[in-house]
Amino acid sequence: QVQLVESGGGLVQAGGSLRLSCAASGRTLSSYRMGWFRQAPGKEREFVGTIRWSVGSTYYADSVKGRFTISRDNAKNTVYLQMNSLKPEDTAVYYCAAAVVGTTTYNYWGQGTQVTVSS
Repeated sequence: QVQLVESGGGLVQAGGSLRLSCAASGRTLSSYRMGWFRQAPGKEREFVGTIRWSVGSTYYADSVKGRFTISRDNAKNTVYLQMNSLKPEDTAVYYCAAAVVGTTTYNYWGQGTQVTVSS
């Protein structure tokens, strides 16, 4: 089992920045990739980006590429989502999730953290 706890959400003005954290516990994450997702009211959950824990390689959705950055801290077992140049359309509940490398299913999810971007 992997337990994930997100933090760092809040209210920010358009153009501002926030950094979300996802603290993981329960297992060594070297064989996992960590994903960030978001869900806005009335919309389906949307992929934001992912990082492969062991090598640090990242991949982003086009909607956030160049504005968001995913990183991880091995010592703290924590994944970060640095969000810059925020837009009102980035408003959503943000979730982190974990999937075993080589599989397509994210089996473990955090509880989510709200990000609200005002115009």
